[in-house]
Amino acid sequence: FSAEQEAQALRKAMKGFGTDEDAIIETLTKLNVSQRQQVLITYKSTIGRDLIDDLKSELSGNFEKVIVGLMTPTTMYDVHELRRALKGAGTDEGCLIEILASRTNEEIRHINETYKIQYGSSLEDDIVSDTSAMFRRVLVSLATGNRDEGTFVDEALAQQDAQCLYEAGEKKWGTDEVQFMSILCTRNRFHLLRVFDVYRGIANKDITESIKSEMSGDLEDALLAVVKCLRNKPAYFAERLYKSMKGLGTDDSTLIRVMVSRSEIDMLYIRREFLSMYGKSLHSFIKGDCSGDYRKVLLRLCGG
Repeated sequence: FSAEQEAQALRKAMKGFGTDEDAIIETLTKLNVSQRQQVLITYKSTIGRDLIDDLKSELSGNFEKVIVGLMTPTTMYDVHELRRALKGAGTDEGCLIEILASRTNEEIRHINETYKIQYGSSLEDDIVSDTSAMFRRVLVSLATGNRDEGTFVDEALAQQDAQCLYEAGEKKWGTDEVQFMSILCTRNRFHLLRVFDVYRGIANKDITESIKSEMSGDLEDALLAVVKCLRNKPAYFAERLYKSMKGLGTDDSTLIRVMVSRSEIDMLYIRREFLSMYGKSLHSFIKGDCSGDYRKVLLRLCGG
C-alpha cells in the first residue's frame, strides 16, 4: 500500500475533463478505513488540496454519499449520521435506534466525545430536545453506553428478570415500560439471552412477540432492535438492508449507512444471514434495486 500512489490515482481520476468514477471506486474500495485516512492526509500534503472537497465537487447524489462516507473515520461517520437524524428535516428515528442499539460501550463513548467536540452540544441533550416520552428515555439510556459487558449469567437473577418482564407486560393491564428498559438496556448479553429463554417458558411466547403486542411506534422499534442486536447483530443489519430495498422506493440513507458502516466489520456475516433469511443474496438485491456508479460501489462493498 502506498498512500502517495493512491492519492495520485485519485487526483488523476478527477483532473481534467470528466471524472473517472470507476477509478475512484476501484481505489477507495480496495483500501481499509485507516488506509483511506492516510490517503486523505497524503493527498493534502502532496497535492495541496482537500480530497473530500474534490470528491464532493466531482460527484453527486447517492454515489457521492457513499464515497464521502467511506472517506470519513468510523466514529465521525456515526456522529454525522446521528446529527443528521436529529437536526435534519424531521427526526430520523430509525437511524437513532440503529446506531445506539448496535454499537459497543466503547464505540458509544467515542461517539459522545466526538459529537460534543464537533457540535458543541452533547448527544444526550440533542436527543432530549428532539424526542419524547419513553422512547426518549430508551435512547438516553443507550447513549450512556453503560451496558454490563461481562459474560456472567446469574441464574437466579435471570429467573427474576424474566418474571419481572412478564409481570411488567403480559400479566398486567397496561405496560410498565420502565421495567423493560432497565432490564433490556443494562444487563449483559449472555445474561439476557438466558432471560429470553426463561421468559419463553413463563409467557409461552417469545419476548419479541410480547414487545410487539405491548408497545407501539418508536418505542417498540427501539426495544425490538435492542433484542435483535443482542441475539444476532448481523441478522439485525440484514433485516435493515432488506427493509431498505424491499417494496416501493429505496430507503437510500439506511442502505448507504449500513453498507458503509459495516463493510469492514461484519459484512460477510450480514451476507450469510441475508441469504438464509430471504433466500436471495444481498448482492442480487442491490443489483436489482440500484443503478449506475451507486450500484457499482455498493456491490464492491458487498463483495462476493
